[in-house]
Amino acid sequence: MSVAALAPETPSLVLEPTDRAPGLARRFLVERYRELGLGDDYVGRLVVTELVTNAYRHAGGGAIVVRVFRQEGLVVIEVWDQGAGLPVVRAEDHEATCGRGLLLVTELVHDWGVRPLNEEGKVIWARCAL
Repeated sequence: MSVAALAPETPSLVLEPTDRAPGLARRFLVERYRELGLGDDYVGRLVVTELVTNAYRHAGGGAIVVRVFRQEGLVVIEVWDQGAGLPVVRAEDHEATCGRGLLLVTELVHDWGVRPLNEEGKVIWARCAL
């Protein structure tokens, strides 16, 4: 069963792919944590910022959809985009000026993954400790 199938009534945020999208996604996440009665949102804010930034920079346009919900004792953050490309976790490079975000995400979350959509695009999801 997919993660999405377990939380069909979850509020969603639809974003235009602009440089404002990560900040709007962070505010949405903070509000969802509050609604869910969750405390520390630091990891969630980092994760949603990275996933939305990647969607806006690399997915080639189209709406970005963000969902945040609880599942099996974890918080699930989903970012949907219309891009065909899959995320790549780059090797650690201390000289790099960009491209380290997904490496950071993998260290902070319980697990994460990608699932294709039936239509165009994909959902990148991450499960974080409460």
